Amino acid sequence: MNLLKTNRETLLKPLQAVSGIIERRHTLPILSNVLIERDATRLSFIATDIEIEITASVDVDPAGESKSITVGARKLLDILRALPEGSEVSLALADKRLQVKSGKSRFNLQTLPAEDFPRLAAPEGSGVQFELPQKLLKNLFSQVQYAMAQQDIRYYLNGLLMVIDAGELRVVATDGHRLALASKEVANKELGKQEVILPRKTVLELAKLLDDSDEPVAIELSGSQARFKFGDILLASKLVDGKFPDYQRVIPTQHPKRLQLNRVTLQQALQRAAILTSDKFRGVRWMLTENSLKISCSNTEQEEAQEELDVVYQGDALDIGFNVGYLLDVLNNLDAEEVSVALGDANSSALITVPGRDDFKYVVMPMRI
Repeated sequence: MNLLKTNRETLLKPLQAVSGIIERRHTLPILSNVLIERDATRLSFIATDIEIEITASVDVDPAGESKSITVGARKLLDILRALPEGSEVSLALADKRLQVKSGKSRFNLQTLPAEDFPRLAAPEGSGVQFELPQKLLKNLFSQVQYAMAQQDIRYYLNGLLMVIDAGELRVVATDGHRLALASKEVANKELGKQEVILPRKTVLELAKLLDDSDEPVAIELSGSQARFKFGDILLASKLVDGKFPDYQRVIPTQHPKRLQLNRVTLQQALQRAAILTSDKFRGVRWMLTENSLKISCSNTEQEEAQEELDVVYQGDALDIGFNVGYLLDVLNNLDAEEVSVALGDANSSALITVPGRDDFKYVVMPMRI
């Protein structure tokens, strides 16, 4: 039974879009497979890891029959990638196998029944729905996603808080040592308030799939699921169940010591100093005195690095330590020319913001050096 005949790129693009969430080795063999659904005019590829489900569809010639089957995602992807660009590919089902033909190449792949493929149930009741440009959501994620925890026992930190409130979309990530918050006005003020925690994997997958374009992404947030529809892709994700920390309480508001620095100058000084930090102990010292910021570090081999930046500062002297990786993360992911740094004492978190903007805040805890 013929499924369809088309060119390689028509199949490769949607298959690449969904296969990022597929684990190579799985206790359930069907989770290594992609579900291929063919109806009158569309061909859909669907992948899941039980928590996330991605569907990517393409329009196809209406001549084929409707059919669903699952096949090893990685093998099919590798075959399509290895075929010459622009080559014609036909898919056919024969004797519980998927036959892939292109020119004089033939591949027969094992299949598993489509009815055994686990699908995410549609959320009950309608959630909060709104649209925004893809590049705006991609940019919001890039400003905070590096601050998500990885495999923390406080599972609610292994993800990103997404809040829609009075027409403002806020995204927050923290691993307990630093916190990043970014916000944008995105929708009408009458929209109901909704808070959800997206799993880490969902955020990283969306960051890869979203375009840097003004094309819209439609977002639906409900009590159990988040759904993102853009282009020919639908990504549905379960939510992390848990109470996210009170992020507003963590953000310092009264720090008296304030600096304004060129982002790239500070970034490069920290990158040079970081060369001599030890792998385990990534500490750098900031010594702030009148009109001067000295950045220094040393390692277990008694090696030292020192940088000095001219700053406009007239306040009390301060000696404070930070994890250099946490500082570089924020500087690498901001597109601003200047950054503002507000400091308290040696035991207080630092607040990094962008001058003239209230839509980004980064809080980093000090470390003892």
